[in-house]
Amino acid sequence: MPKLSIVKVKLDREVNCYVVSCATTKEAVVIDPGLPVKKIVEQAGNVTIKYILATHGHPGHVGGKDDLKAITGGETGIHSADAKQFLRSADRYLLDGDELDFGEFKVSVLHTPGHTPGSVCFVVANHAFVGDTILAGGIGRQMPETDLRRQMMSIGTKLLRLPMSTALYPGHGPATSLEREVAQNPIFRGAGVR
Repeated sequence: MPKLSIVKVKLDREVNCYVVSCATTKEAVVIDPGLPVKKIVEQAGNVTIKYILATHGHPGHVGGKDDLKAITGGETGIHSADAKQFLRSADRYLLDGDELDFGEFKVSVLHTPGHTPGSVCFVVANHAFVGDTILAGGIGRQMPETDLRRQMMSIGTKLLRLPMSTALYPGHGPATSLEREVAQNPIFRGAGVR
């Protein structure tokens, strides 16, 4: 059975960056490469970074992507809607349903617009890296480009289709699980979920 390693790196602006690696092959994906990049590189250890992915285009979540790419050679990825919105470039523009292989694992891309037009969540096995789409006990702060109705639809149509046991790794704050958020997060009150 392949083993997954997840290292959470606390960055500036209280952003959570994640280094997700295959224990067998030491191939890794970095999710939400903010600043300082040096901290990401130190905590990644001796893995080969294959992909550098952003859940959305806000500066705290992508500020270090180009420097990290220069150091590691990893391929960068962001959804095209956020590339346009925030004038960000990437090696790959992610779409809903894309799958990226690393080691013995796959990253599945779920387009979850709302927090930003190009917000995405990344699913690896039974782990979902959800950016600011959903946080433990809430959702990401509303910004000028946030469409709350769309965000709630994304949560309902994409995240709630995942198994309830799925672990959630948000862009800020502690990790949680889908089951815990459905039971305790005020955004689900009266939503009649499962």
